[in-house]
Amino acid sequence: MTANGMVQIPADLDAITTVGEEEPSDLDPGAVERIWQTARHWYEAGMHPAIQLCLRHKGRVVLNRAIGHGWGNGPSDPPDTEKIPVTTETPFCAYSAAKAITSTVVHMLVERGYFSLDDRVCDYLPGYTSHGKHRTTIRHVMTHSAGIPIHRGPRPDLNRMDDSEYTVAQLSELKPLYRPGLVHVYHGLTWGPLIREIVGAAAGRNIRDILATEILEPLGFRWTNYGVAPEDVAKVAPSHATGKPLPEPGATVFRWAVGGSLDKIIPFSNSPRYLTSVLPSSNTVSTAFELSRFAELLRRGGELDGVRVMRPETLRAATAECRRLRPDVAVGLAPLRWGTGYMLGSKRFGPFGRNAPAAFGHTGLTNIAVWADPQRGLAAGLISSGKPGPHREAKRYGALLDRITTEIPRR
Repeated sequence: MTANGMVQIPADLDAITTVGEEEPSDLDPGAVERIWQTARHWYEAGMHPAIQLCLRHKGRVVLNRAIGHGWGNGPSDPPDTEKIPVTTETPFCAYSAAKAITSTVVHMLVERGYFSLDDRVCDYLPGYTSHGKHRTTIRHVMTHSAGIPIHRGPRPDLNRMDDSEYTVAQLSELKPLYRPGLVHVYHGLTWGPLIREIVGAAAGRNIRDILATEILEPLGFRWTNYGVAPEDVAKVAPSHATGKPLPEPGATVFRWAVGGSLDKIIPFSNSPRYLTSVLPSSNTVSTAFELSRFAELLRRGGELDGVRVMRPETLRAATAECRRLRPDVAVGLAPLRWGTGYMLGSKRFGPFGRNAPAAFGHTGLTNIAVWADPQRGLAAGLISSGKPGPHREAKRYGALLDRITTEIPRR
């Protein structure tokens, strides 16, 4: 058990590295190796028990690797705990990267006529009318401008997370902090329950079933849905709070945004209750390989391997800028642009590396990302199992993203 919240770094990194199937491409092999060396350097910071990275370039898997341990090397694990190396097939919770998956489902359903983004939420959830919430549209929800970025009031019963009647009642009682549509503030927790219940009411099916039957099963995905079946819980590698706790006032902002401190929410997110629920905002379970394959679906304009999820024009509208570059809680107050549900890249800043203005996708807690960058022919998935507080080597994560954009040039 480490006193500083850091991970033990083995002397032989090759012994804890897995290389999955990779394909030849017109990308310089040296560029791939430089990207991976930057990922190894990030791992050596000691904040992540495991890291997975998968990059597709023009449809070919050019990098598919993992480093570290899936089990046994968390900062709170006793020294004699069995250490099991991570592989490229080890599933992890991808947290808010789920929002890229969910946004895709929502836009698919809009295109198919189940609802319009400008329909009112109360058209589908009749009780969602108090305190001026009757003005709230589905577009307000999707763009994090519904006015309820945090949950105020009695603490919800987490044993009833999947109870739709209970969830709708809880949402209906919320009092907005501001008028719907007035301002964008990241709805880290309330976004998922709202979308789940709107989709369920409009489509008559659970969003998990829709995602499975319309996208994942036709494309042969093993994971990448919300949570897992009870028999698969033990296969999901745990996440770990690492490093030092956040100082104030950042810790307070974080608790508002995600509902608690890292030391409390991360153990719960490893629990069977969390991992078997349907939380479209935060509990997608996947691998970097599968996240990059989902990103490839988006890079190709909504079609992959003969499965058409949405038309290119629908995706273009979904990824058009609806909020300009400005500091955002979702990325630690770094500047961020938004589409309708998707985070957008930019030239100087952004969650997907520098000089990536056409990139779109979503990040997850913490140092997790899924994104497509059509200008680069890039589809990427990145997962890490550490949830670090502030530390002096935190820039190594951003350096990896910048290395990817440097080594894979825009066309």
